[in-house]
Amino acid sequence: MKLISIPANPVPDDAIVGAIKTPDQVELRFVRFAPPAGRKGTVCLFQGRAEFIEKYFETVRDLRARGFAVATFDWRGQGLSQHMLSDRRKGHVKSFREYEIDLETFMREVVLPDCPPPFYALGHSMGASVLIRIANRGLRWFDRMVLCAPLIDLGPKNATPFARPVVRWLNVFGAGTSYVPGGSSTVVASQPFIGNVLTSDPVRHARTAAILEAEPELGLGSPTNAWAAAAFSMMRDFENGSYTKSIRQPILMIGASRDETVSTPAIEAFGGRLRAGSHLIIGGARHEMMMETDRYRGQLLAAFDAFVPGTPAYA
Repeated sequence: MKLISIPANPVPDDAIVGAIKTPDQVELRFVRFAPPAGRKGTVCLFQGRAEFIEKYFETVRDLRARGFAVATFDWRGQGLSQHMLSDRRKGHVKSFREYEIDLETFMREVVLPDCPPPFYALGHSMGASVLIRIANRGLRWFDRMVLCAPLIDLGPKNATPFARPVVRWLNVFGAGTSYVPGGSSTVVASQPFIGNVLTSDPVRHARTAAILEAEPELGLGSPTNAWAAAAFSMMRDFENGSYTKSIRQPILMIGASRDETVSTPAIEAFGGRLRAGSHLIIGGARHEMMMETDRYRGQLLAAFDAFVPGTPAYA
């Protein structure tokens, strides 16, 4: 396994990269960064859909400068982990339970044996949603979780009234591995800066595009109907008012006021129901807050600093 390094985005120091295999025989690429002096524990980074390890090198440096070791991996079907279909551009799973298997394997094979405790989670979008799912199941590896723009529901631009029944019908009747209606193999992060809904920072947007130019296999296009059906099933679970009752994990949810990808009002509503959680909204920010301009990214890091590290879960 390798990490892609370019002049604008070099690999952070002390990286150990490798591969692990899940119980269902999917190979995942992981990397862990050794703890700096005066270590405070380990932050585990969990990416969103269509993302990859290299995109978070800047965030890795920020976390290590704060005294944390860092560990992360590519979800199945993303980055340089094993893809589920012959067409690598299709983002595909049959159930989000598959992502939970990835996360559990990563924790047991990489983090628990080789990374210094205590453990904290920093998740974005889809990755943040998977963290919510494991918290609902009562898995307590992390003292605290910071969830950026979690996928609780789609933003108004994506939440058309017919989307759910259409993808469900297509999935049931054999088109599960096809792109969602209107989807294509066009790489999400390679689209022009003008008109993008992910970040208002042209430099960080260009950096991601440069990484993809250096290694095209990191790119991912639209999701499949099966992926979308699985996502809608998860969102339906989140709508249940009783879903948060079993979550006792300390969680900070951070939304972006200009997010068009996921629903910020849904994040606020879900965050308000958490027993041990809170939420805040960063005004003016777009969906990818860790890739935003310093003005918004600084607010995110300040919120992280205020919340992590906190009181250990098992003092």
